[in-house]
Amino acid sequence: MGSPDNGRFDRKSKAIDEALSGLGQPITEAEAQIAAVEDCECKKGMYALAATRRELFARTGLVAAVGMTAMLPRFADAKAPAGAVEYPMQSDTTKEQGRMMGIDGGYGSRSQFETAVRWANPTKTAAFSPLHNSVGTITPSGLHYERHHGGIPNIDPAKHSLVIHGLVDRPIKYSLADLKRFRTVSRTYFLECAGTTGSEIMKAREPTVQRTHGLVSTSEWTGVPLSTLLKQTGLQPGAAWVLAEGADDAVMTRSVPVDKCLSDALIVFAQNGEAIRPEQGYPMRLFLPGWEGNISIKWLRRLEVSDKPYYTREETSKYSDLITTTGKSRIFTFTMEAKSVITFPAPSSDMKLPGPGFYEITGLAWSGRGKIARVEVSTDGGKTWHLASLQDPVLAISQTRFRFPWIWDGTPTVIQSRATDETGYSQPAHRQLIAERGPLETGSLFYHMNAVQSWGIAADGSVKNVHPLG
Repeated sequence: MGSPDNGRFDRKSKAIDEALSGLGQPITEAEAQIAAVEDCECKKGMYALAATRRELFARTGLVAAVGMTAMLPRFADAKAPAGAVEYPMQSDTTKEQGRMMGIDGGYGSRSQFETAVRWANPTKTAAFSPLHNSVGTITPSGLHYERHHGGIPNIDPAKHSLVIHGLVDRPIKYSLADLKRFRTVSRTYFLECAGTTGSEIMKAREPTVQRTHGLVSTSEWTGVPLSTLLKQTGLQPGAAWVLAEGADDAVMTRSVPVDKCLSDALIVFAQNGEAIRPEQGYPMRLFLPGWEGNISIKWLRRLEVSDKPYYTREETSKYSDLITTTGKSRIFTFTMEAKSVITFPAPSSDMKLPGPGFYEITGLAWSGRGKIARVEVSTDGGKTWHLASLQDPVLAISQTRFRFPWIWDGTPTVIQSRATDETGYSQPAHRQLIAERGPLETGSLFYHMNAVQSWGIAADGSVKNVHPLG
């Protein structure tokens, strides 16, 4: 005799199958064959005979004769989105040879029909990753979020160096070429700004998931463990903190506990298989897995070892957690706690569910403390919660994609996700964070805001950012 749970599972699977059966346009096999070879001059033995050498040369010559320029990109009046090149459309791709490789200069570009781009804030100090367009866990380098305090410096790697000094036995200066001679490692980690969703603590302010949660991204980072370099320099007795300094106009500086430097800290020079981009710290940056993005100093030029923290501007007046109930602040709250967000369906400029039926709710979950253990999804505003499936690979300190099958009946509702990491820590509600740290006045920034996010779905299928406190 089957269990009640098995029965419920079977009924749900059947309902999903029925909902999915209405998708797509059914055609017959004959119609499919006609569509495949319609008006094709070569359909006489299309699958039986290969083109002869004479035919191949003739086709190649024809392309050259009619003008290879017809397939060249249009740079002068290109209408393609960023990262793409506008190419002329072929009337029938089965009759006309495609463009030749290499005419894009050798680097490559995305399809001219893909439009996902980062959204930049009015001051041009932050660019938000389009999470609603994400499909896996890795963020393309061109869509990785940005946050700058003094613009993006243009640095010649041949003239740049990293100096390690202070309470060390042997102060050393490393060039980029020096670093690349060490044994390197590649790790997949998320990076998140401490201010992500900070404006959302008291009310729903931003209109899209890109603008609420877009200051987080995941990449494969390659570089040298900082412990390797500190072993070379040698730490003196009393060494407890390291001041990391960048070469940007802000001369960004942060104090880092030496224990973190000796554990999983990296000096990275590559991202997603190529050199890190200028906006990510080229030619090298400090990377502190699981900690707030501001402390992973970009354009790294100096590490000074000390017996105490330096109490820089960015860790006192900024990037500290105000406790309004006491009038005090917490500093050195580095770790980004467990967090999640539904990326579909989610509010965006063109998001609207076409009608009732089956949808796969999907999103991303992450934690600076380790792996995601589970993600729960609610489709009734938090009244009930159900386990979502986690997509492999589930990596520590990396975003994990979750998926949940849902049949929407067309009535207004609120959807949410809640992440729990391997330490047992669960993503809190807004009320919990406000009770712990107090309410915040309008305009203030609530750092390390990781409350459960709510998306409201209206009867017409539109999706918007809603706040659980109303």
